[in-house]
Amino acid sequence: MGLIKGIIFDMDNTLLQSRIDFGAMKRDVYNYLQAQGFLEQGLQLTEYTTSMLIEQAKRQGLDAGRYTETMRITRQHEIVGMSDATLEPEAESLLSALEEEYVLVVVTNNAEEAATEALTRTGIASRFQLIVGRESMTEMKPGPSGYQEVVKRTGIPAEHWLSIGDSWIDGRGSIDAGIRFVGYQTKDEELASRGVEPIARLTRLSQLLDTIQIVELQ
Repeated sequence: MGLIKGIIFDMDNTLLQSRIDFGAMKRDVYNYLQAQGFLEQGLQLTEYTTSMLIEQAKRQGLDAGRYTETMRITRQHEIVGMSDATLEPEAESLLSALEEEYVLVVVTNNAEEAATEALTRTGIASRFQLIVGRESMTEMKPGPSGYQEVVKRTGIPAEHWLSIGDSWIDGRGSIDAGIRFVGYQTKDEELASRGVEPIARLTRLSQLLDTIQIVELQ
């Protein structure tokens, strides 16, 4: 069980210092979907992510046209927020240390085009075998679909992956796909409230190297 063959990275605030205003994105998506009759008034938005709002609207019958408009709203926030995104500290050196030995993948709720553009502009896109965005998911994070897609495309079983991310949605999606989760600068209370227990908590990306060694010795 210990052997790790691949590492799955979240993108925003894990690899890249994103400037996306996720709060504003969530409010704009909620206002649109509520006005269209797919979400009820007065939802406690602190209990939801943007992706959770969209998935709830889909369960209420969100049609293709209005889904496209919802994605346009999120895409505008992504464009603005990632226009000047920079690498997280130690991201480049970590990827250099990992790329010869492990399959490296990104799983993000962002559009694949936007993610690829940001990773290319910051010089790290070529390090990844796959970039899995929301177009390749049946359900965005915290759903496990993106992680399951990685397992399907690579043929590497879930037990041979590690996932790293900064949010409970990364942990929930990973764990529900059977993939061990490593938290990066995560908020312990937030993880606990969502029932997410990482195998390790990192304050620096370079600490992932030690975590991998520990896992492989188990």
